[in-house]
Amino acid sequence: MRASEHYDRALRRAIIVVAILVTVLLIPILFSASVNADVIHEERSLYRDITVVQNGPRRCLIFNIHIGDRNQTCVDVNEPEKLVFSYTRMSFAGLLVNPEPQSILVAGLGGGSIPLTLADLFPNATIDIVEIDQAVFNVAKDYFFFAESEKMNVTVADARVFVKRAGIQNRQYDYIVLDAFTGDYIPEHLLTREFLQEVQDILAPDGVLVANTFSTSRFYDHESVTYQDVFGEFFNFKLPYSGNRIIITGRQPLPERGELISRAQGLGERLKKYDVPIIEYPARMSAAVDWDMSRRVLTDQFSPANLLRDN
Repeated sequence: MRASEHYDRALRRAIIVVAILVTVLLIPILFSASVNADVIHEERSLYRDITVVQNGPRRCLIFNIHIGDRNQTCVDVNEPEKLVFSYTRMSFAGLLVNPEPQSILVAGLGGGSIPLTLADLFPNATIDIVEIDQAVFNVAKDYFFFAESEKMNVTVADARVFVKRAGIQNRQYDYIVLDAFTGDYIPEHLLTREFLQEVQDILAPDGVLVANTFSTSRFYDHESVTYQDVFGEFFNFKLPYSGNRIIITGRQPLPERGELISRAQGLGERLKKYDVPIIEYPARMSAAVDWDMSRRVLTDQFSPANLLRDN
């Protein structure tokens, strides 16, 4: 056997040993971090069990569901302006399509990180937030530094109802964020073609829609063909270290890559304080189709619940 082969084998053994040691060392650390988190609030709302936990400076809002606990919002209480989750940071990629929104709608409050950041970035913009759960609104105010203002208001209602009424009232928004989440998944009535058509009706001609969904969901193909059916082309924004994807679209043709890069450079300094690495985002925003085009469009009659029987 050649010396190089002995070296390669020895190197592989060393890597395996190091990996095992790292795993053995990390497991108790991670377990200890979870056990040592202090529960500072818990309640049962009309929709879910809600818990707020704190581990050191990190405070998290958790929705307790039957398949496990899901963090909805985490904040560093020492640096609350910094966005903790990658998907929250990713949602600001919509600014590459509309960099100066003045009329904003956010569906889903959580701890309020997204609207608070938008309000800080655009103090003259009006921001409407719709949140179905009064308890979530209360927790955001009590534990996550959220506060309404003259320009930023919360409506406690179902987002589908809010959007429908906004359309009847001929209201329009130039930046819409869909970030509603039950704990299990996105509410099924907020995934259908009919709902997205209602969202399209209240989107300004130069507006952008930013939807937070998942890159590994079994509904991925269905969601993709549904957005495509309503909006046509969209940016499919994914990062290798996140299980989320952000769908970005609007009424106008999508900007070219060079324009995205130019806008990212212009926004880089403004977003640095929130830990949003927007300079990196244009390279990850693709309009290429990577889903099964033969999948059925989601409708009010064919919802995610039906997909359990869709083979």
